[in-house]
Amino acid sequence: MANIMQQVMGLNSSPIQAPSLPAFDAPSKAGAPGEFQDIFKEAVGRVESSRIESDQSVNRFLAGENEEIHNVVLTAQRAELTFEAFLQVRNKVVNAYQEIMRMQM
Repeated sequence: MANIMQQVMGLNSSPIQAPSLPAFDAPSKAGAPGEFQDIFKEAVGRVESSRIESDQSVNRFLAGENEEIHNVVLTAQRAELTFEAFLQVRNKVVNAYQEIMRMQM
């Protein structure tokens, strides 16, 4: 019955591939001083470069240069998603810190 439902609905049993995320370079030594700071700076840099790329794309479009509207929208959406993902990670880190601070010794 399940096989018939899959055929009717056009479902296949192949696994869904998760989109690949940009990889951070792993630090050479675990627990190295400034490790978190370096990772945080890199993440902020990626968010900022995405925003700058989006701004440049919008400016090129508004100036009448050879910039397609769909590229402008995709670049802006990518920048927004990058920022939202960064905020979610930040929220998780803050929540983890608060949870650790609530622990009794």
